[in-house]
Amino acid sequence: MQTLSLGWDKSAPRNILLLGAHSDDIEIGCGGTILRLLEQYPRSVFHWFVFSASDVRAQEARRAAGLFAGSATLKGPVIKTFRDGFMPFHGAEVKAVFEEELKGISPDIVFTHSRNDAHQDHRLISELTWNTFRDHLILEYEIPKYDGDLGQQNLFVPLEQPQFQRKVQFLMEAFASQRAKHWFREDTFLSLMRLRGMESNAPSGYAEAFYARKLTLG
Repeated sequence: MQTLSLGWDKSAPRNILLLGAHSDDIEIGCGGTILRLLEQYPRSVFHWFVFSASDVRAQEARRAAGLFAGSATLKGPVIKTFRDGFMPFHGAEVKAVFEEELKGISPDIVFTHSRNDAHQDHRLISELTWNTFRDHLILEYEIPKYDGDLGQQNLFVPLEQPQFQRKVQFLMEAFASQRAKHWFREDTFLSLMRLRGMESNAPSGYAEAFYARKLTLG
């Protein structure tokens, strides 16, 4: 398997845009990668957007963003209150967020939902990401769920032991309201990262996986 590097200047700030339909999506989908990027590029600027969270869930989103971003510059989290499960019915308002608040960021990399995700809110965010950021590096993350919609990803980010362990620790620490759900468990998150680590032959055995639809080799 070929390994490619971002080739970023570690001394220069980099804008990283993180998009999540719900308050725990970013952390589940790319939390380990955030921790790795923070170590590799300590001057990163994380632009954190959550489209559906209110009350307790909004508090949890703020707590999680602070844990994962650590010492990096954190812009946000910007938290919207679109109704969970109903975003496609408010498409114009959701698109306005992209056009009025996100378009001017000029990110070096965008993390968003998979276009093939079974959740309707996730699919809408993915669609609007590609509609808005036409000339950017976009990586689509995956969310394990009851629907069984995990696909065959084509880009892997190997994680070292402290990174995947802290990801799970932060998830369980920040999102107390989700612990009653049968799938929101440490072994769920560790198992998926273990499978992706096996597929990518990661040195630690653990990795996160993404779908990269467009890449240009320079």
